[in-house]
This record gives sequence, C-alpha cells and structure tokens, in this order.
Amino acid sequence: MNVKNIIGFIEKLFLVIIAIFTIAAMGQEIFSLIDRSRVELQDLLLMFIYAEVLGMLAAFYSSHRIPITIPLFIAMTALSRLIILQGKDGNPSILLYESGAIIMIAGACWIISRVNIDKNNE
Repeated sequence: MNVKNIIGFIEKLFLVIIAIFTIAAMGQEIFSLIDRSRVELQDLLLMFIYAEVLGMLAAFYSSHRIPITIPLFIAMTALSRLIILQGKDGNPSILLYESGAIIMIAGACWIISRVNIDKNNE
C-alpha cells in the first residue's frame, strides 16, 4: 500500500466520521427543538448548515472534489446565524464587519460562478 492510498483511506475515514457526527448533531438539535417546543430562525440556520455539510460530503463522494462554493455558502450561513444570535444589543461595528464579510463571500461566489461560466463557454 503506497502513501497516496493510505492518505486517501484516512481522508475517506474522516469524511465518514464527519457525516456521522453531523447526523448526530442534527438529531441532538431536533430533540432540543422538540424539548423546547419552539423553533427559531437561528435553529433553522443551524439545521441548514448541517444540511450543507452533508451536501458537501455527498458532492465529494459523487465527484471526488468539493466545489468551493459549498464551503462559502456554509460560511455565509454561519455569519448570518452569528448576526441573528447577537440580537439588537450587540456592538454595531461587529455587525458591520460580519455583514461586510458576507458581502465579500457573496462576491467571491459570484466571481467563481462567472469564471466557471466563461470556462464552460470556451
């Protein structure tokens, strides 16, 4: 067994572990929501992040690569969740920084999509 195969095996093992932990975290969140009998926007965003992580793993297994836009979408969702969790009492400058980060990530997604469109047209 060469080094490439060993690293590939370890990578796949960690991806399976990530999938298992993500599903476990989703289950914990669902039980927490049932226990509280209340669903809030931050809970939905957290569930969306879990779904995106599973989607990223599925994309890797189907194409053996992870499209860069999926982690960027996860980052935007995580930043949105942070903004919501801060509420109205948070520091306004932090809100501006987080909002600016979302705009920068969205811009990066747009540039990547334009590059992919131009590459496919060639």
